[in-house]
Amino acid sequence: MANDDSLRAAALASKAWPYEEARKLLKRYPDGPPAKGHVLFETGYGPSGLPHIGTFNEVLRTTLVRRAYEALSDVPTRLIAFSDDMDGLRKVPDNVPNKAMLAEHLGRPLTRIPDPFGKYESFAHHNNAMLREFLDRFGFEYEFASSTEYYVSGRFDEALKGVLRHYDAIMGVMLPTLRKERQATYSPVLPISSKSGIVLQVPVEVVDAEAGLVRFEDEGETIVQSILGGKAKLQWKVDWAMRWVALDVDYEMSGKDLIDSTIQSGKIARVLGARPPEGFNYEMFLDEKGEKISKSKGNGLSLEQWLTYGPEESLAFYAYREPKKAKQLHMGVIPRAIDEYWQYRGNYPSQPIEQKLGNPVHHIHNGDVPAEGLPISFGLLLNLVGVLGEADRDIIWGYLRNYVPDATPELYPALDRLIDHAVAYHRDFIAPTLQRRKPEGLENGALADLDARLAALPADADAETIQNEVYEVGKAAGFENLRDWFKALYETLLGSTQGPRMGSFIALYGVENTRRLIAEALS
Repeated sequence: MANDDSLRAAALASKAWPYEEARKLLKRYPDGPPAKGHVLFETGYGPSGLPHIGTFNEVLRTTLVRRAYEALSDVPTRLIAFSDDMDGLRKVPDNVPNKAMLAEHLGRPLTRIPDPFGKYESFAHHNNAMLREFLDRFGFEYEFASSTEYYVSGRFDEALKGVLRHYDAIMGVMLPTLRKERQATYSPVLPISSKSGIVLQVPVEVVDAEAGLVRFEDEGETIVQSILGGKAKLQWKVDWAMRWVALDVDYEMSGKDLIDSTIQSGKIARVLGARPPEGFNYEMFLDEKGEKISKSKGNGLSLEQWLTYGPEESLAFYAYREPKKAKQLHMGVIPRAIDEYWQYRGNYPSQPIEQKLGNPVHHIHNGDVPAEGLPISFGLLLNLVGVLGEADRDIIWGYLRNYVPDATPELYPALDRLIDHAVAYHRDFIAPTLQRRKPEGLENGALADLDARLAALPADADAETIQNEVYEVGKAAGFENLRDWFKALYETLLGSTQGPRMGSFIALYGVENTRRLIAEALS
């Protein structure tokens, strides 16, 4: 890698999106570091449910921008993972036990609802612990922050007074965005009832901004109550803006579904006398049918599912690419993501610095890209596992040595890990769909010709030599389109409509083993 000066110069000109985002922060402070002495990144999390693949994507992408900024600037950085655990529980999640118990606490702050799993102080404490475990699992550097802790400790009190001081101006921002019926009941401030403990959605009147006092109706009684020290929380868009102001957040990204919230919260932050953070809105994931992924529909792909069938770096690669483009997220994208990750990683060492900085693996590995290569593609490994069926890893490694004579788990640990993913993916998604068909018409003669040509090859024939023979067979057989010949090979020998480069597959599986496949097809 180039020296620090040339690296920084190249990063300043790079079109890679993390560097483009990082340059926004350079422009934000053109005269030197901010008064607080660091640049603050934030990512938010709603703990009414467990962490999911979207949580991973947002924290990963924010981390990539943070690293890019650190490559451009010597100003220290921090990343806060903020949990909105003062929110009232709106509905009972589907994937938790003790639903009846939770239903009794609807409307109360998540930190004041018993843990349905019976392990932690509250439902929010349980999900917050899951979030921290989740983030720690992937080695993210962050500081955890609890909304409840910040409200109750008084850390937000001065900012809350600011909301009351500018109450009318905030209402002026929000009311035009609401339906007429909602305008009649909307309040930026949500008092917490001293009677029921519920986060109230009621109109409030400011009594004394400096004292933090408001007036509202609670169960037919007029109440004057402080909003300080955790006795109230703010409505979502106002809460987001207040947090930006109170913490002096410099960067926060969010999904495309929050564009309106970002705009309104930015306006409110300016009303409160602060500059909104930098950031961008990324596109949402779609399912196999092109429909938006919904947790309630269950049409998405969980983090655990991806990591069963592909390694973490393949998911990071998929999250890195084209964040502003809607992408499908389903099982079928995993093998391609794995192979594309390794393709970019293989290209990295020989690239000039400008191309390296635009290579996704540079950002995924923070510039320290491992040197280990992958001798075969994941797609080819899947095909090998497919024809071997219920083979154990020792047998698979034996076949791999047909293709790479020195192949061992010790020399290629990444490939060894991919074997587990390939076996799982084939078992669950490919094997149930495989069905070899009988060859038809000129396919019979072509397969017999291929068998004869393979028998005549020298024992040390490489993949390219074998591929040339496969091509010649297709031409000699009279296929008008050689794609039909290869499709026939996939369907008759492998039981699939698509497959690998046949020369590479035959070299990997072995000429004699391939001849047995041909014999089975012809018989």
